[in-house]
Amino acid sequence: MSSRGSKLNSVASADEFEQVRSDSDPIRRGRRATELITHYQQRAIELARLRKEAIEDAHRTGLSYTEIAERIGITKSRISQIKTSAPPAERAYFGVGPVAVGIPRRFGLEDGRERPYFDANDQATREQVEATLERLSLATTRFGIDPDTESVPPGDAVVICGPKSAPVARHLLDGDATLSFENIDGTWYLIDKHTGERFSSPFRHDSNVRTDIGYLARRVEDGRVIVHIAGVTSIGSLGVAHWLNGNLAAVYRPGGQFSAAVIECDFDAEYAITNSRILAGPFTG
Repeated sequence: MSSRGSKLNSVASADEFEQVRSDSDPIRRGRRATELITHYQQRAIELARLRKEAIEDAHRTGLSYTEIAERIGITKSRISQIKTSAPPAERAYFGVGPVAVGIPRRFGLEDGRERPYFDANDQATREQVEATLERLSLATTRFGIDPDTESVPPGDAVVICGPKSAPVARHLLDGDATLSFENIDGTWYLIDKHTGERFSSPFRHDSNVRTDIGYLARRVEDGRVIVHIAGVTSIGSLGVAHWLNGNLAAVYRPGGQFSAAVIECDFDAEYAITNSRILAGPFTG
């Protein structure tokens, strides 16, 4: 991840604010001011979501919106505006933001030389995730996952990477108490750790069958959210992103520390997702 992306995900403080004010370098001052504006804007949006959630929680206890307005210190008309304009509760599925979205950087030969590239389906998955995040008013940054990448960058993140692509994916999967992602006799399986049930990719068995599966997981770690997406093939990852975009409100569990699921998807000859559904889970903890 770039240093800029890392700074965006760091915690802003009063000292940093003063450092910007007193920085004599205009380029550095302007760059850091831009980063802090994004940081503060994301937290302002999250506070708006939290206020909306608090109003609804208070209303469920039996208070009228008029009573809530009086106790909070705003008008009833403002309550109505908040209910319709504030971000939805499921925004918190991805954390507070900004959210770093990463895909594997792969390497192949071109004109006899090894060159890096990003898989087209991985890029499509990242774009789908970024569109979901934009809909939720979450700012994003991008990072590449190299074959030797061990850890997730600082702050909230979406890691789009299978265990065969980088150690970071294997480390995340090691922390999942519900599902494992294993290669058995040359076939990749998602396995329910409690029942032993195995899920494999129809597309991997027969390329004429345009159905793949993928892994979805979410964890809260050191105060930040990590969402992990991994397909048996890269089209499986795109299917997970497609399903998550359409089912986020249903899968989000306030206060949940971890959730995981196996997602199945169908796609056409152009590798566009035509349908997606949950195959196992969601498992919550």
